[in-house]
Order: sequence, then C-alpha cells, then structure tokens
Amino acid sequence: MQAENGRPGTTDWTISGPQHDGDLEGFADSVSAQAGDTVRLYVSSKAPSFHVEAYRMGWYGGAGGRLVLRSPEVSGEVQPAPEVLARTHTVETQWVPSLTLHVDRSWPPGDYLLKLVGNGGQQHFVPLTVRDDASAAAYVVVNAVTTWQAYNLWGGYDLYEGRSGRGSDFSHRSRIVSFDRPYGFGQGAADFLGNELPLVQLAESRGLDVTYTTDADLDRAPELALRHRALLSLGHDEYWSTAMRQGVEQARDQGVNLAFLGANAIFRHIRFEDSPLGPRRHEVDYKQASEDPLRHVDDAEVTVDWRSPPIPRPESAVIGDLYECNPVKADMVVAAGSSWVFEGTGVKDGTHLHNTVGPEYDRYDPRLPGPRNVEVLAHSPVRCRGQASFSDMTYYSAASGAGVFATGTNWWISKLALQCEIFVDPCVTDVVTRVTMNVLTAFGTGPAGRLYPSVATRFPLSISGAVTDQAAALPEKPVRSSTTLRTPVIRRVPSSTSSSSTTSTSTPRTTTSHPQTTTTTAKKTTTTTSRTTPTTR
Repeated sequence: MQAENGRPGTTDWTISGPQHDGDLEGFADSVSAQAGDTVRLYVSSKAPSFHVEAYRMGWYGGAGGRLVLRSPEVSGEVQPAPEVLARTHTVETQWVPSLTLHVDRSWPPGDYLLKLVGNGGQQHFVPLTVRDDASAAAYVVVNAVTTWQAYNLWGGYDLYEGRSGRGSDFSHRSRIVSFDRPYGFGQGAADFLGNELPLVQLAESRGLDVTYTTDADLDRAPELALRHRALLSLGHDEYWSTAMRQGVEQARDQGVNLAFLGANAIFRHIRFEDSPLGPRRHEVDYKQASEDPLRHVDDAEVTVDWRSPPIPRPESAVIGDLYECNPVKADMVVAAGSSWVFEGTGVKDGTHLHNTVGPEYDRYDPRLPGPRNVEVLAHSPVRCRGQASFSDMTYYSAASGAGVFATGTNWWISKLALQCEIFVDPCVTDVVTRVTMNVLTAFGTGPAGRLYPSVATRFPLSISGAVTDQAAALPEKPVRSSTTLRTPVIRRVPSSTSSSSTTSTSTPRTTTSHPQTTTTTAKKTTTTTSRTTPTTR
C-alpha cells in the first residue's frame, strides 16, 4: 500500500456545511465489489441534479482519501417512501436505480466512500468495499456491515427499536433488516468513520500488506480467511452468522491470527436471506428464540445471542474474553507491562491509559468455555449499571500456533485518531498505536503463538490494589446501548516509533475490590436507552 498511499490525496472527501435528513441520500445494491463488477446506486434527491465522487480511503499523507472517479451530473428525483413489512417490521425501499458505476482496475482494493454531491450543496456518503478474493495479503480487514445495518434506524426501525404510537420501543423492533435502504447515521457512512477508518489509516500509513472484505462476504466465502496471515475485526463487530464464525474458527485452527480490536464481537447470531436486489441483503435476528420460525426446526440457526439457548456457544470460545456490559468510561489499567504486546511503550504494571475503556467492554472468565491459556494483559476496574467489574485485554495462542488478541474495549480504534491530551501521561494514542503495531507486526509474519506462546494468567489478579477472583456468574442478558461513533475521524501524523511521551510516570491508583454480581436486564429494551456514544475525552 506504500505506492498507493504515495499518490496525491485530498480532504475533499469530507462532508461540509449543514445537511438535512432526506435532502440527498442513497445506497448501493452491494456492500462490496471486485474489478469487473457494476454497482447500481439508488438515490433520492431534492436537488435538481447531483454527481458521485468515489474516494478510496487511506492515509495519503494525512489527507485521508484519494479521488478515484467523478461521475457526470445526474438528474435528481425524490424517491417513494419505504415500505414496512408488518410481520418483521422490515424497512425496505422500492426505488429505481439512479446510476451505475463500473469498478475496474483503476479502483484498487480498499474501503471507499461514494460521496453524493447535490448541486445545492447537499452531501451524503454511500460506503463500498472493493475487495480482491484472489488476494493473499498478510492482513484482511473485515468491515462490519452487519453491525452497521443492525443499528440503522433509517425509516424508523432497526434491530433494537421501532415505532410505537408516538414513541419507539423494543417490542416493535425489526426482526429482519434490509440493506436496500440508506444508512441513517454517520452521514450515510454508518460506523466506518469512527470505528474502522483510524485502523485503516494506520495500516496504510505503515505500508502494510492489507486487503479488505466485509462480514457479508465472509459469510459468502468463509474459506477465504485461510488465504491470509491475520484477520482483523474492528471496533464494533457484534453480528455474526454461522458461516462467519465457522470460517474464522477454521482459520484460527490452521494458523491464521485473529485480532479483535474492539469489544462485543460475535455476540449476536444472525442468518442471511435474499432481498429483491440480491443475495444476503436481508439480515435476520429475532433475538428471542420463541419468535424465530426456525425454533425446533433448525435450532442451530435460531437467531439469539451466541451464548443463549437453544444451543449456547459463548463467544469466549473464539475470542478468549466476552462481552459483559455498557456503558462505561474508565481508564485501562496495564496488568502485564512486560509482555511483548507493550514493548516500546514504556508502560508497566498498574499504568493507567486515560479513558480507554468504553462504552462497551469485554471480560475474561476462566470458568467459561474457551482456551485455558489466556493471558490477561490489561485488567481495568469499571462500574456498569451499578455493578463493579473489570474490562480485560487478552491474548492466547491456539494449538495451531495462531495468536488471538482482544482489546476488550470499543474505544481502542478511536484512540488511534486522537491527539494526545495535555497533562495526561502516558499519551494514550501513542501507546495504543504502538501496541496495535506490535500486534500487527507479530501477526503479519505467521502464526504468532509460535514466537509468543501464551501463559495463562493466574487468579486472583491484583492491579493497583483491585483484586478479583472472577468467580461470579456473568450476566445472562447484559444491558447494552449503541456504542457506535458518529463523528468524522481526526487525522494525526503517524510515526514509526512511539514518542518519549509514552514513558509512564503515573502513580497507580488504589481501588476497592468488589465481587461481580449478576444482572438479568434485557439488552436495550426501552426507548430510554441512549443511542449516543459517550465522549471519549
């Protein structure tokens, strides 16, 4: 990617000026494309005309994007209101296509933002992943489009809530969401800007051998994960199908490293169905087994949480740790400062990384199904919904030699994009950048567990005066809210090594030990739950 990112970039990809919902919006008939494919765009526009600017997103000297194509002007029209299917509360448009784009070799594989630009200043994003299924790049970045769609309230319904009278509630949520509609958040880019782009920019700024795909494509062809040395799951990767999970488990068991650079991954079990526009355009998640038509027909495909009946398969069996609760905002506390993961950061046991845990977090529980050789690298006291607990960063090596790393926090990738805070030592962004690069460097050379075999952390684990035996039961149905970041990324100039500010002089803080308690509140079942991400600062 060095040659690609050496080409001229531009900041024109950003959206400028005030925008109003419904003035200009659209979607593509596919979440991804390869060279030779044609992508149809469906656009509703109050502007008399508009055009499309296709930007490949990366580093480009800090500009963040490169213009690959500018379409001619297209006549705009306001498309019909969407239909809402009564049984499943599925929102789906019946729009006519506005224009087509031919993806050829001038579109290098990567993450793209198609910027719709109206002649009156209206602007809107349509994300598109350009993939190369023949690629054997060291790293494959997986864009979490299923999680983007799960939180897409465009048309009034997503997998968490739906219209009920004058309000919105859980019982009226969608059971099936459709990709045949625009994204109603992130200015049309969904969660790409905050939860994914900072990692893309870091990888490309360092010239890593990286390629891109989506989780829908991982469902289509799970065997493609075997072509790479490392698979990268990004900031919020919650919704997984059976084929996705089996493909990743098979890859791990054949030596492919896995990096979970967020939290709450592999939490919801989904399946795909076709829409009028094509395969895998409907995402099915009933959340309650009793509602799913496959109950007692094909229990392995019933769409509940992966850890829940009728066939519980906790995500800890893949990741090492697993989701517990939200929202929180807490320091990350280093538990294994001598680990290779923290090499060059200057941190030590007890070092605090300011406000790095949140809003959702994962925790390691050695009693649950999963590997027994998990190393706890950070063990951070949190308090969520009135309960004291811990967020854990973990690493383990599989029998195949593959390494599996998990940050345990949604905010990890967003920290790559922030400037260092004044008077906060160590600089969180520098530490997060160095840790990420340590992991990527090790994972890009082959099965990381051969060089860095994990050694199980012994419990009880004591950090900064906080002690836990992690012996209490995890919540069966943890509370959650949307964790997605809605703001454009703030670009920073990367460096090949961390700065001297990464050396910690912070004094460990004393906390009080609290036993973990069980909560059984259903995840996001009321309209009072906020969909706004707490600030990371």
